[in-house]
Amino acid sequence: MPEEQVVPKWENPVRVALREGKPVVGATITTASVEIAAQIAETGFDFLWIEMEHSPITLETARNMILATRGSRAMPFIRVPVNELWTAKRAMDIGALGVIFPFVSTPESAKLAADACKYPPLGRRGSGAGLATFRWPAPGGYYDFADQNIVVVTNIEEASAIENIDAIAATPGIDVLFVGVSDLSFSYGLRGYQDHPSMQKALEKVVRAAHREGKAAGRPLPSPSQYQRFVDEGFTFFQAQTEINLMVAGAEAYLKPLNKLRSQVGPRPMY
Repeated sequence: MPEEQVVPKWENPVRVALREGKPVVGATITTASVEIAAQIAETGFDFLWIEMEHSPITLETARNMILATRGSRAMPFIRVPVNELWTAKRAMDIGALGVIFPFVSTPESAKLAADACKYPPLGRRGSGAGLATFRWPAPGGYYDFADQNIVVVTNIEEASAIENIDAIAATPGIDVLFVGVSDLSFSYGLRGYQDHPSMQKALEKVVRAAHREGKAAGRPLPSPSQYQRFVDEGFTFFQAQTEINLMVAGAEAYLKPLNKLRSQVGPRPMY
């Protein structure tokens, strides 16, 4: 009789990369377009940051994005609008394999985020993931699959979070400490200025706390030119620009060599 073929156990590649200390980059999706999500999921990003805190994307649209990207390289992550059990539960029940929690500033809110993403007795996630099991038909059962593969990301966005960073980092079940540099700068009264010494000190503190607890540190990556610097600083989880900004950058790069020729055709009519 032929030997029974052993199917290798599947793991969330983002989780695997982070465990091995390898950087991952996710594209931010802010428009309610399933087509755009499906297209960008094939371009080489490691995950999709489906933005539900600062965008009009609905749960139904996010579900369709997750279905449309089945088989793609990019894993579907959702930033929920608020750190609550029910928001995380709905994101995971439609198939998100990572949940990004905004404004995690205390160890209590960190525990809430971690508990939301694990089934009892490990956490407090409710059972009802029929849609998720269709997206992730794990041979051994979805519940253990989810507990082992969902990535929990806590956004560090307030000065009080920096004060509590050691306790937040020590919370079991947290995978990534992600610094929301814009909101953090506002919390320090810097109104978006991110190169202030207070910001640099805060970033260093987050990285040290994350690494001490064996967790990843993350931050936005506005430009590829900053990648190596941020990696050298200890970051491995990156949020790339939005699909809108990527589209605009592509259009500008396309039009730039044409500008000289286009200027020779004269002004355009007003109407």
